[in-house]
Amino acid sequence: MSDRIEFTRNHSDLSTDRGFQFEFFCDRCGSGFRTRFQPSALGTVSGALDAASSLFGGLLNRAADLGERVRSAGWQRAHDEAFVVAMQELRPDFVQCPRCSGWVCRKSCWNVRKGLCKECAPDLGVEMAAAQASRTTEEIWAHSKMAQEDREMLKESSWREGARATCPQCSAPLAAKVKFCPECGARILVQKHCAECGAKLAPGVKFCTECGAKAA
Repeated sequence: MSDRIEFTRNHSDLSTDRGFQFEFFCDRCGSGFRTRFQPSALGTVSGALDAASSLFGGLLNRAADLGERVRSAGWQRAHDEAFVVAMQELRPDFVQCPRCSGWVCRKSCWNVRKGLCKECAPDLGVEMAAAQASRTTEEIWAHSKMAQEDREMLKESSWREGARATCPQCSAPLAAKVKFCPECGARILVQKHCAECGAKLAPGVKFCTECGAKAA
């Protein structure tokens, strides 16, 4: 076994004096795997010495101190070996992105077709579905906020008739399409008809578009 121990940043060490356990997680989604707890033989022996020392004291204190010194070196060596085994066990479940160098899980965050993590190369199908859902949600909110009178104005039959911003009589501002001025009571849209043929005349026309007669 090499003296150098390769390590990654996406792990947590849950080891205690009693044994070894590690967690490896995805830099992107945070999910991952935890190794099963491996009891430490040195931890068990040291625990027994600690218990004996607390019960009898005196001579056994020196034995407990000796156990602590042995454990400090032996436990660390066993810890390193357990860490290497854990990395070798879980490495197939993770891959390092060559672009951002992040460690991601193969299950959810690796784009196999692109050879990059999904942060660097998103799944286009998923992104398209998300964009469509977002756009639909925006349209629903926009539609729900639209007042009934505004929806009426968007109808072709309504906006083709035209809308005035001010009263033709007193020039008072009109906040919405209304039939009568809120200030002077004048009729806003007066529908005129041709005196000759009876056809409707658009506001401002001088001659009838049906028969050519001069508008009154």
